[in-house]
Amino acid sequence: MTDVFQPGRDDVEIVRRETCFSGFYRLERLQLRHRLFSGGISPVIERELFVRHDAVCVLPYDLARDCVVLIEQFRTGALGKVDNPWLIELVAGLIDKDEQPEEVARREAVEEAGLVLGRLLPITRYLPSPGGSDELVHLYLGSCDSEGAGGIHGLPDEGEDIRVHVWTLDEALARVENGGIGNAATIIALQWLALNRQRVREAWA
Repeated sequence: MTDVFQPGRDDVEIVRRETCFSGFYRLERLQLRHRLFSGGISPVIERELFVRHDAVCVLPYDLARDCVVLIEQFRTGALGKVDNPWLIELVAGLIDKDEQPEEVARREAVEEAGLVLGRLLPITRYLPSPGGSDELVHLYLGSCDSEGAGGIHGLPDEGEDIRVHVWTLDEALARVENGGIGNAATIIALQWLALNRQRVREAWA
């Protein structure tokens, strides 16, 4: 019986890569082959890849009030998929400059929610749609003071029109449960905080 190999990046060969479209985002067509679990090498396969900047998402959490700060904004990708294309999300932004993920988290918190974050705790990094996109998401929990948070924020020159919500963690989790929050990063961050609330309290006390 053939031993199953332990795959890695060296087990893929890019035969050809071409750019189909290049704008703020890029679409590439790749021809590649890779090692097979059953042994040998695959035939050349063709895949289209949506190339975009990596993203940073942060869940602002007010430990003293046990509240989270979430934002609401229109999303084109939700058109025709859900009844309401204004989605409840985390503060988020793209790493499109020479910045570290933590810098993006702090900058976007000010721009999108009017918040100055204190401590940042990394939650995880994940690939939201690796079948067709190379985007990597850096997910954080950020400490904040939610008193007075709210209103409309965002950068008009970037077409942003963002409404800020402050909910208790339990209220936010209830919205996940009833389908009121359908954004993957937001669900992951809220469920992580629900599982780790006591650990966060002890670390940030």
